[in-house]
Amino acid sequence: MKRFGLDGTDIRILSAVQKHGQLSKTKLAERVNLSPTPCWARLDRLKAAGFIRGYRAEIALDQVGDFTKVVVTPALTHQRKPDFDRFEAFIMGLDEITCGIATGGGMDYVMETVTPNLAAFQSLMDTLLAAELGIERYVTYIATRRVKSGQPNLAKLAARQAK
Repeated sequence: MKRFGLDGTDIRILSAVQKHGQLSKTKLAERVNLSPTPCWARLDRLKAAGFIRGYRAEIALDQVGDFTKVVVTPALTHQRKPDFDRFEAFIMGLDEITCGIATGGGMDYVMETVTPNLAAFQSLMDTLLAAELGIERYVTYIATRRVKSGQPNLAKLAARQAK
């Protein structure tokens, strides 16, 4: 916890914002057991320090329509920084790739994709391959349902860091 300069109150504020999004000054202060003005000042400090990257709504895509979700694990031909940089810069511009994680081991990345259908997914993969990003191989996994999604429990993580 000291590593980041956060105390227990900061962690409670971040946890409340993570769980509930934007709250009024009064509601946030109630949730973290602090008076509104100091609570808001701490929130402003946390925002300014970059601990809060933004606020988003979690949309129930299954309520919007039927989409194809595929997890792709690409491996690049070469494991050099310029190759990784080029690949990462390219996928940043693709809305269909909703999550990308660089990994160590057999595959270099794990990516979640959402497309209108399987043909659109194949078109996305064709685009990646045509861009000559050095993809040596990739494995795809059709997502049938989301079992769990969420954020880590900040209080637990911070408590373990303090030990």
